Amino acid sequence: MTTQGAAHGESWPVELMNTVRAGRQGVQDTLDDPEQAAAWLERAGLGLGGAVLGPMGPPGPLDIDVLQRLRTLRDALRRLAAEATADDRTTWTSPVGHVDEAVAVVNAAAAAAPTWAALDRDADGGLVRVARSAASPALAVVGMLAERAVDLFTDPEGLRACRAPGCVLYFVKAHPRQEWCSTGCGNRARVARHYRRHHHGDQFE
Repeated sequence: MTTQGAAHGESWPVELMNTVRAGRQGVQDTLDDPEQAAAWLERAGLGLGGAVLGPMGPPGPLDIDVLQRLRTLRDALRRLAAEATADDRTTWTSPVGHVDEAVAVVNAAAAAAPTWAALDRDADGGLVRVARSAASPALAVVGMLAERAVDLFTDPEGLRACRAPGCVLYFVKAHPRQEWCSTGCGNRARVARHYRRHHHGDQFE
C-alpha cells in the first residue's frame, strides 16, 4: 500500500496540510465544501471505498461532519508542522492554537475509525490484503490520515516549510539540496532574491 498522494507526490498527511494554498485571490482552501473535498480525495488517491481501504461498501457522500473532521485534522497537522519546522510565515496560520491541542485532534481522529487488515479475493480469485473498519469509508479515510500523521511527526526529518514568497505549503525534502516545494517556487524565490540584491545595490549608487 502506497503512502504517497497522487496530487503532488508528497505523503498523504503532507498532501492534506497542503489543501491550504496561496493563489492570486489570497489563501484558498481546497476543502471549502464537500464536493471540493471529495475531488481532492480522488486526486490524492484516497477515493472513498477505493483501492486504498479496500471494498468497504458504498462510499456514501462526504457529509458536513466528516468534512469538518478532515478540516480540523488538516489544521492540527499544520500546527504540528509549524512547530517541527520552526515555521514563522504569517501568510496563513493554523486556527489550532497549541501543539497539545493539535496532538489531541490527531489522536481523536485516529481513534474514531480504527482499521484492521483482512483478506479478500480480487477479480481473478487471488488473495489480496485490504483494510476494514467498522466506521464509514469517509471516516476511515480520516482515521487513516491521522495514523499516517503519527508516523510523520514521530520522525519529521526532512519536513520543511517552503520559504518562497507567498507560499504556504510544506514538503519533505527529496534530496539534500532541495529548498522549495516546487520548481515554480524555486524560480520565484530566485527572482525575489535577485530583485533584493539589485534594489539594495541601487540604494548605494
